[in-house]
Amino acid sequence: MPAAVAVLAVLGALAGVLVAVASGAPRDDLSAAPAGSAPASSLLGLPAVRPSTGDSPVIRGMTLESGARLMSGAAVPAVPASPGARVAGPRPPAVAPLRTTLQADLLIVAPFSLPHSVFTAVSRLPGVNGSEQIEAVRMRINGAYTAVLGVDPSVFRTFAARPTGASNALWEGVAEGGIAVSYTMGKLDKLPLGGTVAAAGRTSKRLRVVAFGTMGVGGVNAVVSDSVARSLGAPAGNAIVVSMLTSDFTADVAAAGRLIPHGAGVEQLVTLVTAPGGEIAVNGGGTAGVGPSTEGAVPATQLDTMLRAAMSREGMPYVWGAAGPTAFDCSGLVQWSFAQAGIVMPRVAADQALSGPAVPVSQLQPGDLLFYHTDPTDPTYVSHVAIYLGKGWMIQAPEPGEDVQIVPADFGNEFAGAIRVNPAQAAAVAARVA
Repeated sequence: MPAAVAVLAVLGALAGVLVAVASGAPRDDLSAAPAGSAPASSLLGLPAVRPSTGDSPVIRGMTLESGARLMSGAAVPAVPASPGARVAGPRPPAVAPLRTTLQADLLIVAPFSLPHSVFTAVSRLPGVNGSEQIEAVRMRINGAYTAVLGVDPSVFRTFAARPTGASNALWEGVAEGGIAVSYTMGKLDKLPLGGTVAAAGRTSKRLRVVAFGTMGVGGVNAVVSDSVARSLGAPAGNAIVVSMLTSDFTADVAAAGRLIPHGAGVEQLVTLVTAPGGEIAVNGGGTAGVGPSTEGAVPATQLDTMLRAAMSREGMPYVWGAAGPTAFDCSGLVQWSFAQAGIVMPRVAADQALSGPAVPVSQLQPGDLLFYHTDPTDPTYVSHVAIYLGKGWMIQAPEPGEDVQIVPADFGNEFAGAIRVNPAQAAAVAARVA
């Protein structure tokens, strides 16, 4: 089992985060774009079309399972815990109720167990207002590698996206030995809610899927109890999740780096955004656009190659986790298409959203990326991406059962913003989250 979990680490050092504003409509004629900025949309052979601005979902069919039990105030598909699914040993204690929600700002992770003294020292840093020692590893779920956290459900629910944290059924199921997977993984990989999946680390076992709920840590698609994680071979306590005050963020990140042993790493889960009233910490998974708009975009010849590559995949099937060349999920299509033009992109949509500056809808050009919030268990998380083709069209890999399709661009209520890819920045994000 690989030593450490791959997590979202945004480029906090980049200056000037821009926020896209959906003001106006995309220009119908992008052939008048500045020379070298984008190929003319007429090259793609598309007539002008009016983009969608309704409130229909970008990904059709993303509805809750009819058999799911929804908790009050949350939209988390979950099933009651089953005594038969418990791990061996005495019945775990009742899960403590959610009393507050903290943002996960930092993840310290190592390929070995971290001494409790490190956890104590990090927890005592001036700006830290919450922390938990957990397990963080990559393991196979139904044959595909994904990032998994092992946690104390009573504590970690504080760091999860609020609807997920509020779901008692989810955390009770995890405490009983089940696995909760992200909404995206559960729905798009068609995992059986209430059924079982094969989990394989150093050892293997079948785990009951108790809920679909986003955890709030970029790149993490599943959570189990710490005892289950250790039974699968995860090093006990090899990671620490930390929430901290914005005013102490930079200093505490540096201090944490000095406290950890050789071989461990510190990953930022948020970036600092300069806004009226001062700096605020923004969850990296919800931000579309980072960096100054003056930085270089993709050269026109490479952009034309990327767009033609993307359009050549029209009609190929959607498969969750697939990145080509004959099957794709949404971010896999983006990564593969840019790769055909020699441009390195990160793998998941939330990281791709950090690969360039934000662009207002009124200034969109072919090759810009459109991002969406489609996850009801974390409505602010970027969970879908499409490529803008110009003249009001976009290409996307939508969901299981559907093929890569060219459709009118959607700027409805799930639209999260657009970016113009900066190749150097995209490569840096990809390297940080590899």
